[in-house]
Amino acid sequence: MFNKFFSTTLMKIFPRIFSLTLVLLLLSCMTASCAAGSVTKAPESKKLSLVCTSFPPFDLARSVAGDQAELTMLLKPGAESHTYEPTPQDIKKIAEADLFITVGGENDAWVDHLLESLGDKKPEIFKLVEAVDTVEEEQVEGMEAEDEHAHDSSQEIDKEEVGHETDKREAEPAIDKGETANEHDEHEIDEHVWTAPKNFSLMAEKLASKLAEMDPNHAEDFAENARTTAQQFDKLDKEIRQIVDHAKRKTLIFADRFPLRYFADAYGLDYFAAFSGCSVNTEASPKTVAFLIDKVKEEKIPVVFTIEFSSGKIAKAVCEATGAKHRTFHSCHNISADELARGETTLSLMEKNLEVLKEALND
Repeated sequence: MFNKFFSTTLMKIFPRIFSLTLVLLLLSCMTASCAAGSVTKAPESKKLSLVCTSFPPFDLARSVAGDQAELTMLLKPGAESHTYEPTPQDIKKIAEADLFITVGGENDAWVDHLLESLGDKKPEIFKLVEAVDTVEEEQVEGMEAEDEHAHDSSQEIDKEEVGHETDKREAEPAIDKGETANEHDEHEIDEHVWTAPKNFSLMAEKLASKLAEMDPNHAEDFAENARTTAQQFDKLDKEIRQIVDHAKRKTLIFADRFPLRYFADAYGLDYFAAFSGCSVNTEASPKTVAFLIDKVKEEKIPVVFTIEFSSGKIAKAVCEATGAKHRTFHSCHNISADELARGETTLSLMEKNLEVLKEALND
């Protein structure tokens, strides 16, 4: 009897207890809010959402946007950009972005198709290759043609075969520097526009203008960030010119891809390399290795370069045959997870190139 009475009574008063508790909780929160300050701040305006395909547009965007935008980089640190394809999650991020920043060029050909498929939901787009004057990808003397040789990545370089190729080349007539190793039916834009410091400055200025159109409230912030970026890269440009102007030689050897034509053109440098900048090849034929060995010996080149994330196998073969030193030259095409965590930028990585450039052109 007592249990029944207790249960009935509890059921009647429980809603009231719950309501009272809720009211007290709300009052407590309000009191705490008032105690924190009598003025309530208005909610901040929504930051621009900037989605970038890879490190070059990402670093450009963070240089210009600063804290006034939310940034996303689709390509994972250390990943190969030339074979990147967007995941469904990436496509969702692109569709929800205010501005999609991409390099442009052949490796980003998927971008136009994707944006077309998004229809009215597509974001605005900023392409690096459309912000500066571009040049075509080129094949220089001795460079491996795309369809000439396709080694498996596990294949080792046969030193004896390289030796035979070197002997054969001594009897062959020289090819003019202006001739191409293999003519392409279609001309491809060299997309590595950020490798020339002056280009980075120009891209920063144009991106600042684009962001100002989208977020006028922070137009001056964007402009100031762009000016600071330009000053930093102009200083770097002067340091590079100082090195080149006082150099003993003007030739670089890359036992790797060469995504640095804009850099070479900007400073009047010649170069020889195993592959073009956008090549998917990673293994060179004995003929190509022999050519690089001959060039190093002929021009007494002290340094053989590779770019970041290279296996270094071709450089090792060339250096062992010539006594040249192997050095890394940052093209800033991508960045490792550790470098990203340390806050490395295109500027800081290019600054690291100064000493090895000086070594290559003067020793």
